[in-house]
Amino acid sequence: MMLFGGSSSIELSQQVADYLNLPLAGITIKKFKDSETYVRLNETVRGKDVFVIQSTSNPVNEHLMELLIMADAMRRDCAKSINAVIPYYGYARQDRKASAREAITAKLAADLISAAGVNSIITIDLHSPQIQGFFNIPHTHLTAFYTFANYFKERNIKDMIVVAPDAGSAYKTRKFADILGCGFAILHKKRPKHNVAEIIDIIGNVKGKSAIIFDDIIDTGGTIVASVDAIKERGAKDVYVAATHGVLSPPCIDRMKKAPIKEIVVTNSVYIPKEKKIKKMVVLPLGYIVGEAMRRHHKNLSISDMFSEMSTKLSGVNQKITEFENG
Repeated sequence: MMLFGGSSSIELSQQVADYLNLPLAGITIKKFKDSETYVRLNETVRGKDVFVIQSTSNPVNEHLMELLIMADAMRRDCAKSINAVIPYYGYARQDRKASAREAITAKLAADLISAAGVNSIITIDLHSPQIQGFFNIPHTHLTAFYTFANYFKERNIKDMIVVAPDAGSAYKTRKFADILGCGFAILHKKRPKHNVAEIIDIIGNVKGKSAIIFDDIIDTGGTIVASVDAIKERGAKDVYVAATHGVLSPPCIDRMKKAPIKEIVVTNSVYIPKEKKIKKMVVLPLGYIVGEAMRRHHKNLSISDMFSEMSTKLSGVNQKITEFENG
């Protein structure tokens, strides 16, 4: 088993390497003058099960192309298997034709990854679960759901209510609320255009509650701010925001600073630089979940059992993560 880290996921790759007690394999990645990406493996992968961790986050096209080139180099060096770990799968929101003459780019990206020689893929909290069907190779879909549930359970917040950002998230939100032992509500919204959301109504009573908006992505922050404002207008005491992927495209940080948000909780599926880590932001590490999933994948063990254990022993998840962080 060999582990490589792409340039978009250096921090997470090192966490996974530490958890698995494996060294990160050497790789050279650089740009030519004309912006072409150059990749060279610094050691052979012949006959190895290779895992490469690379989120296709901003700049999406560069990181996607880098992943494809890494996979091609591994294939040409006769790797036994190439397993792409993509914590954040870019282009996931372009998963259908919402208007005439649009591309379904989530499917195109999946085809490119397969064509590059990747044998299996691991992702975390896809924007739409049906994207798993876009891949013609084995696909393992992980979730940070239990990590968030454990975090908020240990925070011991009073009068909690979990709020789904839309009807499509209702099932996940209800499950989240059941674990926390609280009620849930659903936002009814519409999107007049990309990255713009209008909140029409809230199904459920948030008055006097500490509301947790639970979503998969925070991008420009427009949807989140509109949701927070609507919830506060209806009498919520505090509003927390939780999302797996902190994409945080401008002007998200400025919006988050001004919004009446008690706390923003994200994971390190997308690398968050220091200038974006505002005081009310908490970043949960995914090293344990990703590393354990990779270990089980390599040893042909059940990955679903890992989440079953998390579901029944939530208090143990954060303990493992804390122990991992502290070495």
